[in-house]
Amino acid sequence: MKDKLIHKIHSKQAVIGIVGLGYVGLPLMLRFAEIGFDVLGFDIDYEKTAKLKSGLSYIKHIPDERINNSLDRLDVTNDYNRISEVDAIIICVPTPLNSHREPNLGFVIATIDAIVPQLRRGQIISLESTTYPGTTEEELLPRISLTNLKIGEDLFLVYSPEREDPGNTYFTTGSIPKVCGGITKHCLEVGIALYSAATVRVVPVSSTRTAEMTKLLENIHRAVNIGLVNELKIVADAMGIDIYEVIDAASTKPFGFTPYYPGPGLGGHCIPIDPFYLTWKARQYELNTRFIELAGEINTSMPDWVIGKVADALNEKGKSVNGSKILVLGLSYKKNIDDTRESPSIFIIDKLIKKGAKIDYSDPFIPVFPETRKLKLSLSSVELTSENLTSYDCIILATNHDMFDYDLIRRCAALIIDTRRVYRNKAENIYWA
Repeated sequence: MKDKLIHKIHSKQAVIGIVGLGYVGLPLMLRFAEIGFDVLGFDIDYEKTAKLKSGLSYIKHIPDERINNSLDRLDVTNDYNRISEVDAIIICVPTPLNSHREPNLGFVIATIDAIVPQLRRGQIISLESTTYPGTTEEELLPRISLTNLKIGEDLFLVYSPEREDPGNTYFTTGSIPKVCGGITKHCLEVGIALYSAATVRVVPVSSTRTAEMTKLLENIHRAVNIGLVNELKIVADAMGIDIYEVIDAASTKPFGFTPYYPGPGLGGHCIPIDPFYLTWKARQYELNTRFIELAGEINTSMPDWVIGKVADALNEKGKSVNGSKILVLGLSYKKNIDDTRESPSIFIIDKLIKKGAKIDYSDPFIPVFPETRKLKLSLSSVELTSENLTSYDCIILATNHDMFDYDLIRRCAALIIDTRRVYRNKAENIYWA
């Protein structure tokens, strides 16, 4: 069965199933279709599947053209009974944290429970959702084993963490190496065949636990280093030192230093969330991940530090946060995308509203303020005209989209709080945060 499935993959006769068509699943589905595979996408969101069937994208950095060009090889559905039609099942569903910063595997478990009754011989199941080491063995394997299908002979189970970077035009789905770990040796062989067809390189590891830990290390590495530079930003600010000048100078060292840059906080689905998957799992082994948790505390405190800088700057102008009219530039967690997941801009807006500020926002990628679990606002993106800009007491540059006219903003704004260091030189109306 293993050799037969590998042959189907190599000959592109295999049908690829992608479960979860978000920021990870949609580009992966398009990648397989673009290289000649028939692909069946699954999502519980009827609006998403309806748009895809009409050739429309719901992710800004993925153009409609890519979907239209692939429609002859794409089909999308909300019906999990069709799982039996595919040879590869790649799961790309969210893995958020709950209110206690503990892993919420609800989407993963619900997906597995939905597909298990439809499984058949000759399929490979790959989990790509970020999670703690042991998830594939402890949660997926027992449920799949309830069937009469033997893992490694009839069915093949692997873990291969997603490495998507939304909006990155240099590294895309096909050009990013894929780590893959299998439950058995045969599982790994099928996993290598599957991802070798779509990516530049597959990096095999000894187990699914190793692959799961690899993903966490990648994101913890970034979270800890960003936490370090955020803390240094606060120290440098107190000392009257420009942290960006320091980073630029340190970056001239040709070895032993990698530049990381501070900001108003961490956003996205990975870096603010994934480290806590490991801290939770480590507690089961009676271990404390103090370094990781400290970095998390620093990073989550940055919106409050920014608000403190806003209050100080307004005070210098004889104003208070309460009653001030404030415009936040950029809702997404990073530049040139429409992804607001865990965006520090949202946290900043929420905190400013609670302090009595009158808030507007401007983001060319997000025309209407997205509803979150904690915040529901009836706001639309404000056009950046001279008249509009001059009407605000303060403008917070939270996300540095390329589409913003920074010269116009600088000329018209009474007060700018720059959290991304777009303006490298201070001016009377520019404050760094």
